[in-house]
Amino acid sequence: MPWPLILIEGEEASGKTYSAAEFSASKRIGQMYWIDLAEGSADEYAAIPGADYVIIEHDGTYRDILEQIEAVHDAAREAAAAGEPPVVLTIDSVSALWRLLTNWTQERARRTKKNAKALAEDPDSAVDIPMNLWNDAVERWQRIMHLLQTLPGIAIVLARGKQVSAVDDFGNPVTGRKEWKVSGHKDLGFDVTVWVRFLRDEDPQIIKARSLKLRVEKRRPLRVPDFTIETLVFESLGCSTASAPRVMPALAGDRVQPWLQRVAACATVDELSALWRATKPDESGLTRGEATTVQTAISARHTEITTPERDFTDAVSDDPAARLRAAAEREKGGEAA
Repeated sequence: MPWPLILIEGEEASGKTYSAAEFSASKRIGQMYWIDLAEGSADEYAAIPGADYVIIEHDGTYRDILEQIEAVHDAAREAAAAGEPPVVLTIDSVSALWRLLTNWTQERARRTKKNAKALAEDPDSAVDIPMNLWNDAVERWQRIMHLLQTLPGIAIVLARGKQVSAVDDFGNPVTGRKEWKVSGHKDLGFDVTVWVRFLRDEDPQIIKARSLKLRVEKRRPLRVPDFTIETLVFESLGCSTASAPRVMPALAGDRVQPWLQRVAACATVDELSALWRATKPDESGLTRGEATTVQTAISARHTEITTPERDFTDAVSDDPAARLRAAAEREKGGEAA
């Protein structure tokens, strides 16, 4: 059984965060890392008896959050290679992550020419969000989900869930009908291995489990009175020290895109040189045209690395009139001496 990606969602004060912090005390796991996104509970829940996790600091930006998750991914891979107990990553919450991406999309939409003009005429006018901007947000979401799905350890994501008024295909409320809503991207339930719901006045419910050992009937959530994440992972799912991450290669529309991402990640000339040599069609499997595209990107990246940013004095020195004025000042200074 591969290590799971566990979604724990539900009402406020229902025990979601507590259950994750409690799991950090388990003797069957290695280091737990905790990324707190706009929830502010990590420090407080460290007081739970036996709780032991490292709170990862970040600056609130998507880039920094992504890099921190990548670092945990690397740490988990090293621990797995050394035969150590599984690393655990807890994110509280992915609802805040999706809200971050949604706000980013809305702000970008406000800056488009069409919306900027409409807002200048009427600050309260509706903002039209183009589909390409939503696609960018989804791509960022999926990058993090892929890291969590392939983590060589256990990933736990917390989210907010509640009952809301049902809506029709046009977004209009349906009178007298309620539905459960998880705050996050719509595919969150598909992406996770196990989906657990916490309610304030009821026992925890397992909504979904991608497992042959733990069966959840359709429309019949499995109620677990004494639920713990440790029991779920090591007893119900059957994970053990022999478990491994899911094998899930990142999907790409063509063979060039992954190479371009590697080019963008290069920070030194030596890394670029090694990547250039690896693009040979016989070794890389790229066609001659694809290899040329990647090599062009490598050349552009090489220029970025080797050409320092020009400051204001550089700009002045390229201005012929400025050079003449500077020469005149030097000559004048010499005469005064």
